[in-house]
Amino acid sequence: MAGDWRAQPGEPAAGPREPEHGRLPAEVTGFVGRRRELAELADLLTAARLVTVTGPGGVGKSRLALRAAARAGGVFPDGAWLVEVAPVQDPLLLGHALLEALRLTDGTARPPLDVLTERLAGRRLLLVLDGCEHLVEACAELADALLRALPGLRLLATSRTALRASGEHLLTLAPLPVGPLPTGPPPVGPPAPGALPDAVRLFADRARAVLPSFEVTEANAEAVGLLCRRLDGIPLALELAAGRLRALSVEQITARLDDRFRLLTGGSRTALPRHRTLRTTIGWSHELCSVQERLLWARLSVFAGGFDLEAAEYVCAGEGIEPEDVLDLVDELVAKSVVLREDSAFGVRFRLLDTLREYGGHWLRATGEEPRLLRRHRDWYLGVATWGEVEWFGPRQAETAERTELAHPNLRAALEFCLAEPGEEQLALLLAGTLWFYWVGCGHLGEGRHWLDRALALDRAPTEARAKALWVTGYTATLQGDLEAARPVLEECRRQALDTGDDRALAYAVHRQGCAALIGDDPDRAAELFEEALWHYRTIGELNSNVVMAMLELGLAHLFQGDPDSGELWFGQARELCEEHGEQWAYAYVLYATAYSHWLDGAVQPARALARECVRLNHLFHDLLGIVLGIDLLALLETEPTGPGEPGDLREARVLQGAAHRIWRTVGTPFLGSRNFFGTHQECAERARAGLAVQEYRESYEAGSRLDLDEAVSRALGGGGSADGPEPGAGPCSVPPAPALSPVPKS
Repeated sequence: MAGDWRAQPGEPAAGPREPEHGRLPAEVTGFVGRRRELAELADLLTAARLVTVTGPGGVGKSRLALRAAARAGGVFPDGAWLVEVAPVQDPLLLGHALLEALRLTDGTARPPLDVLTERLAGRRLLLVLDGCEHLVEACAELADALLRALPGLRLLATSRTALRASGEHLLTLAPLPVGPLPTGPPPVGPPAPGALPDAVRLFADRARAVLPSFEVTEANAEAVGLLCRRLDGIPLALELAAGRLRALSVEQITARLDDRFRLLTGGSRTALPRHRTLRTTIGWSHELCSVQERLLWARLSVFAGGFDLEAAEYVCAGEGIEPEDVLDLVDELVAKSVVLREDSAFGVRFRLLDTLREYGGHWLRATGEEPRLLRRHRDWYLGVATWGEVEWFGPRQAETAERTELAHPNLRAALEFCLAEPGEEQLALLLAGTLWFYWVGCGHLGEGRHWLDRALALDRAPTEARAKALWVTGYTATLQGDLEAARPVLEECRRQALDTGDDRALAYAVHRQGCAALIGDDPDRAAELFEEALWHYRTIGELNSNVVMAMLELGLAHLFQGDPDSGELWFGQARELCEEHGEQWAYAYVLYATAYSHWLDGAVQPARALARECVRLNHLFHDLLGIVLGIDLLALLETEPTGPGEPGDLREARVLQGAAHRIWRTVGTPFLGSRNFFGTHQECAERARAGLAVQEYRESYEAGSRLDLDEAVSRALGGGGSADGPEPGAGPCSVPPAPALSPVPKS
């Protein structure tokens, strides 16, 4: 009789240990001044658990916080981590953003706060929440909840306003000191660098990036000091002014700035002078741009996070800007320090600083173009999702995953626009459904269901877009082990498909109902549904990763029915399709299923090789479900003899079981709630319990439960003392690109 898959005697809950090392971005420009503020911030972080750096936009809050976090990181055993709040527009996604920043992928249906408090329990770490002003209430609530639940946590936030959360300590950041205006005769010789005010030092440092020969000399010291004082020492203003040195001298910049002060000073008479100065400085930079540059600046404000040139050309061209002019205009905006240039694995990308993006957005709304630009933006990222879905079934799968990850902030913005704009509901359904490959294949099940549930609630018209969103919702819920939610939406999809004659939706609905039956331990019904789905797929000419998955899932149903020969036939067909098309994600699951079949047939060594490759490939895509299935199978294979007179390694088997148990807690219901999938774990545990002392049995499991994801994968690939270790030089997180696919070895 099958045991209880929820818990086993002698298997304590895995102790969360992630994150390990922290993740802060490297500084790409010199850090100038702020010694007193850094010391004060260090003292505050020692005394308080929540510290917020406040101040106007452009004053340097983020740079100060990151420098302080980098210095303090060594005090926290689990590191210092940056969470970029600015790109997150929906308060409900704030928790997901923290999970992503901490690399704590969780595929369950649990609220992110529950996941965070569980996974960070017992940890000592520092989180930097950067750019909280637009979600100040949500940030305050989350900070309060996390600090109450996690005594080892420190939070360092940056915001233009205080969070007003319990226990918050504030550090208000002022502009850089500019010193007194020079009086009397000029000094003899150039000033010593250490004698320069911080604002002047910053301007000089940024000026050298534009003109490498620039120095503060006897001849220009007075002019530089005057310019820095007129800019109130605001770092952003100084950097923008330094960018003008390509075309103007320091004196010319000061003269033009003076004109712009008189022209652009306005707004609230009670606003702080440095606030008016910053607006004036950005407005001055805006005035120095050509008409087309200003127009492009405004239009680029619709992007959330980074973007590439092709996206800018599509979204921003037209109505006064020709597509072929976008490159030159972007180049000019980069030269003027309005747009930042960033390198990526896929070439050069760009982004606007948040302050400049907000300024551009103000002008975009003033022109009345915002609705048109937001639709263009939505159309481009719907195209990104659609192309990604097509490219997913092919040799560029891994690249598609990385490109979609880069587009993630803009995909969120596009989804938010569709959900907020009347009349766009069907496109919200289409976009959320088209991204199934990203939600399922790249570790974003929870966020995928968030968007899908919202879109489905807005529009119940029986359209193709709704049908797709329904089966994708059922698919994600099934993979979370949430069959109570999966079955009704899949049945709704099937009924709608029959009523509307949507053969494609019918195929997918029946296929995913088969998955629910398989996980619900009804392999006979699952096999019937998979066969029906494959018939529909053949009839409509559908061929992609989903079709391959239906084949291997049908093979698994046969295995669970006790018919391994039929299972092997389906695994072989799925394998051939993967090899023909260069597909690796579904191929990893084919490897798991074939390894399971080989173990049943007594072919232990081939099964071990296939299961390891399954784990390696799934780690490439960060698919936690595939990783944990492979590790659990490898644990069982460790109990098998390695040769005549060479018994299996029962301790290593328990280590892998402990590691797998920890991962299951982030995927969803352990073993998907299926007794069939639980079978390998149960047999492994029984063998280990019979061959190990009670203390060995528990300690080995506990050692595995302390491994983080990368360590667990390394151990499974042979990095923990197994006979088949990794290649020389492979590190604990070494996951190289997948090799060319080769035939699966037969027993």
